[in-house]
Amino acid sequence: MTRVSACLALLVACGSDPQLEPGEERPGGDTTLLLLVSGSQAYTFPSSNLSSERRGPFFTGNAFFGQAWVTAPSTTTARDGLGPTFNGAACSTCHFRDGRGTPPEDNATLTSVLIRLSIPGVDEHGGPLPDPAYGGQFQPFGVREVPGEGRVFVRWTEEAGAYEDGTPYSLRRPEYVFEDLSFGPLSSEIQFSPRVAPHMIGLGLLEAIPAARLEELADPDDADGDAISGEIQRVWDPEAGAMAIGRFGWKSEQPTVRHQTAGAFFGDLGITSSLHPVENCPPGQDDCAAAPNGGAPEIDDELLEKVSFYSRTLAPPFRPRALESEVLRGRSVFRRLSCDGCHVANHQTGTLEGFPELSDQSIWPYTDLLLHDMGPDLADARPVFEADGQEWRTPPLWGLGYLESVNGHQNLLHDGRARGFAEAILWHGGEAEEAREAFRALSEADRARLIAFLESL
Repeated sequence: MTRVSACLALLVACGSDPQLEPGEERPGGDTTLLLLVSGSQAYTFPSSNLSSERRGPFFTGNAFFGQAWVTAPSTTTARDGLGPTFNGAACSTCHFRDGRGTPPEDNATLTSVLIRLSIPGVDEHGGPLPDPAYGGQFQPFGVREVPGEGRVFVRWTEEAGAYEDGTPYSLRRPEYVFEDLSFGPLSSEIQFSPRVAPHMIGLGLLEAIPAARLEELADPDDADGDAISGEIQRVWDPEAGAMAIGRFGWKSEQPTVRHQTAGAFFGDLGITSSLHPVENCPPGQDDCAAAPNGGAPEIDDELLEKVSFYSRTLAPPFRPRALESEVLRGRSVFRRLSCDGCHVANHQTGTLEGFPELSDQSIWPYTDLLLHDMGPDLADARPVFEADGQEWRTPPLWGLGYLESVNGHQNLLHDGRARGFAEAILWHGGEAEEAREAFRALSEADRARLIAFLESL
């Protein structure tokens, strides 16, 4: 804490623009990681205001997040039950160092990117219908005698463009190819969506943003005429037996961190829980259905809660560059382009039951947690509850400046196609088309300032 305060005082004394808003350099409020740690570990620390007594569940959850699950039956009964089909053996397979996944190079098999599947229509709760042979998520791997569902890889096509000042750029467009399918062809009406694993910081703080705040920001009919019409996602909550506000996932498919955690265990690792008690074996996958399991359920509520506790309390890192002159000028460009119309900078958390550390915090995640039309170029043509095929949740921007240090890349957007912030902006369409075109019209100096600001978050 002393070192951080000293660094800020030095920046002010050296004449940097002093017009930083109070607390802006600490995006997670009192939870913010204030240590000047190695960038590679920036996402891995508990909330700074978490007491020593409260860190026990954090580190237990960390252990089960990082360690591989094994095939049942096993002497390791706390971690058996992997599969029968799955995407990875551990949460950290996709969230390495609690960070973000990335698509592979051309013609390589996906690893930290999963593929959601559905067909037209909705289930009894308004959610997507799974593919009849492959279910709701493509599973390339299987345990022992259980075949994986096949292989999916990506091909890239470069598309040239230029800023208004003539500076060229290139965007890469993905094409996904399914091969070696074990259970026949996908439905002729298949709707699929690639999803990169996002970084894990600050999830509990996002959960603690009051519903009233989201309702205040929502403007589905664009009543204020600003061409931005954020919409609240509403999803089925099986525990409450009712619809709830969605907050997590690329289309806000999950209402709470607990639901997101249980959904990832089930969909990615094949681990059942009280929220998903039945093994993920679509009709016709007989070897999957006959495979031994790791108990019913395979992760009990106590352990699920500890992993959820861990996921809720990962700290957003401090912003050491927040007072740099070019960063502050870039923030002004960000606002001038109305990027903050969706990437809303600041929120006040409410009371999150059982988490006083996350309650009543002023946070700076740069998201409104709402659904927005991002245009046809980013569309996946796969509706999910209230989200149509062109709508995506505004992703939080906090901590993304550390992404290259943590995970060795800067690949952004839901499928990782963008190689850095500039390409991510250039892919924006729909409600963000005006902001994108304004970005294309910026001078080279202002483009650099905007990127400097984003890389400071």
